[in-house]
Amino acid sequence: ILVADNTKIPYWQTAVQGRQRAAAEMKVKSELQGSEKHDPQGEREAFRRAVAEKPSGILVSPTDAALLTPEIDAAIAQNIPVITIDSDAPDSKRLFFVGTDNYNTGLMGGKMAAKLLNGKGNVVFFTIKGQNNLTDRLHGYETAFADHTDMKTMQVIDMNGNSDIAFDSAKKMFESKTKVDAFICLEALSCSAVAAVASRSGMAGKVTIIAMDTDPGTVDWINKGVISATIAQKPYTMAYYGTKLLDDVHHHPLNPLTGWDKRVFAPIPSFVDTGTFIVNKENVGSLAQQPPSSGQ
Repeated sequence: ILVADNTKIPYWQTAVQGRQRAAAEMKVKSELQGSEKHDPQGEREAFRRAVAEKPSGILVSPTDAALLTPEIDAAIAQNIPVITIDSDAPDSKRLFFVGTDNYNTGLMGGKMAAKLLNGKGNVVFFTIKGQNNLTDRLHGYETAFADHTDMKTMQVIDMNGNSDIAFDSAKKMFESKTKVDAFICLEALSCSAVAAVASRSGMAGKVTIIAMDTDPGTVDWINKGVISATIAQKPYTMAYYGTKLLDDVHHHPLNPLTGWDKRVFAPIPSFVDTGTFIVNKENVGSLAQQPPSSGQ
């Protein structure tokens, strides 16, 4: 069972394709559970329902690690393997994390932003408070900016999983003539909204916008030259490979189930990096490729 938050967004629908392909290849049953909107409490309830089904394994992307950590530990206590994907809960007893190296992704984005702004500018970030992967990305950006003393973080806005908050915040800044040189979105939802405001305000191409992920709206605004670039993750790969690894753990049980992080002869990794890459107008066409069928 894959448990996630805000399951209707394109990011998770891409992940579902990966999960379904892996399940088809292995001829196993799989399903997605979770809240359809940003709702950490709802994700916790979905996780509890998943545990009650006594599945062979659970993939989970904790939107609030503090909230999910005791639930993950309770699942492990019932001998249900849990692997985190996309966002981690590092203090839990989960087996390991499959996803993006978020700090280095932020570092990559920060270097790109500094290059686009010629090492000087006022930056506004959009994030979701309490989500570990986004915190790590912000840390990476700030580390990159430390090499450029004229790069300033003006504000870090919690958009709380709601693109309307990003839209309204950007609109107020444009209307008040606040000097913002770049908007940087640490998650998938904000930058399409920011790009829409920039376009309506006549600021397209005059302000740098750096997005995260490859939602259709983001890709469209890159093609239009309003979003400068985005950083693409691989949710399909996370869910595909995570499902495969859970199946392997099911057929080759670990004894003990957890505690392998500090053992030299561990049969499992601590972290599987699925990789990221920069997408801009020059290579955005590559995103038109379709995922392979389960038979390929």
